[in-house]
Amino acid sequence: MSEPHGPLQGVRVVACSTAQAGTVPYMLMADLGAEVIKIEVPEGGDNSRGSTVLPGFPSTYFETNNRGVKSLTLNLKTEEGRDILRKLVARADIFGQNFRPGAAEKNGFGYDELRRINPKLVYISISGYGPKGPNAHLPGTDSMAQALGGIAQAYATPGQPLKTGIVSVADETCAILAFGGALAALTYARTTGIGQKVDCSLLGGQIRLMGWTLATAMWRNRDPVTGQARITGTAERPGISASFNDGDGKPLVFQLNGARAWRSAMTALGFYERLEREGFGDLGIVIDSEEKRAALLSLLDELFATGPRDEWVAKLRAADIVAAPINTLLEASNDPDVVANGYVAEIDYPKYGKRLKVHGSPWQFSETPARIGTAPELGADNDAVLAEFGYTLAQIRDLRGRKII
Repeated sequence: MSEPHGPLQGVRVVACSTAQAGTVPYMLMADLGAEVIKIEVPEGGDNSRGSTVLPGFPSTYFETNNRGVKSLTLNLKTEEGRDILRKLVARADIFGQNFRPGAAEKNGFGYDELRRINPKLVYISISGYGPKGPNAHLPGTDSMAQALGGIAQAYATPGQPLKTGIVSVADETCAILAFGGALAALTYARTTGIGQKVDCSLLGGQIRLMGWTLATAMWRNRDPVTGQARITGTAERPGISASFNDGDGKPLVFQLNGARAWRSAMTALGFYERLEREGFGDLGIVIDSEEKRAALLSLLDELFATGPRDEWVAKLRAADIVAAPINTLLEASNDPDVVANGYVAEIDYPKYGKRLKVHGSPWQFSETPARIGTAPELGADNDAVLAEFGYTLAQIRDLRGRKII
């Protein structure tokens, strides 16, 4: 008996999507067993197939965002191509697109048209700014959403310009929210027989990612203190999350809340007596004083520089204080907990003669485990998909010859 593949077995998805936020939701579904048919332009395909191609490797961008899906090429500017799309939609559970606002409607596959074909359809639309507002008509990118969504301040250094980051956090956040929204709407559709349109945006996802820190800023009507430390709470119940370098310049972070945890942490490190002499036995005194906050951080910088990172982290963890080394991306990929949980995995790429590290699954299902695939060659599934709808080999050759597929 074969091992069950993912909890989404039987779910059918059609995705007219490109880039990252528009493809990752459906890649995640494919990991979990859904049949995902990716619609691509004949001959050229998704232009991200050519993004970040290292010599002797496939595209890291396309592989990461499209693994496990099927590729069907369709010329949606032709009536025959749109007719095939409508046939796919008629039996699909989920349809996804991330075209520039208005383009799907203009080309005949907006929500109002597709819902007439399949009233149970869950229609996912991903945009840059959201469906309303003064800039709803504009295209969007990850850096645009990072810029507008406030995340640049999260890692800002006082006195230096705000900067967006190199990791596509806005794309990924939007994608994960679209994944969840699609499955929530699918649950409703299967219960009631009524499908619906779900709008997600890069900006909306980024705002959600700011979490309670944004709520605190709004309620206080002022931006949070930034820099190497996040000082939170009140003088009675202070909290701190801060990063420091050890004697070799290797960074670490610890986080705690409350006076008791502060004393436990600093005692475990051997710092408490010095801190108490300097007036920092109580963390709460720095809550409302920028001067005292700066003095405390300077003193901690000095103390952490007297020993190795691994030792500090071990002492803090032994005292039940949350602490960790600050990893680079490459270090993160080799972190023992990342590896042990399969968050990074290895799969074979026979075409390239390589076994490569890739993202694993962030979920572990006890009964229906995820399965990691590879991205398809352009149009690899044309024949098989069209044959399911009764197209003969001669008809498929004719469609290919006329560049319908």
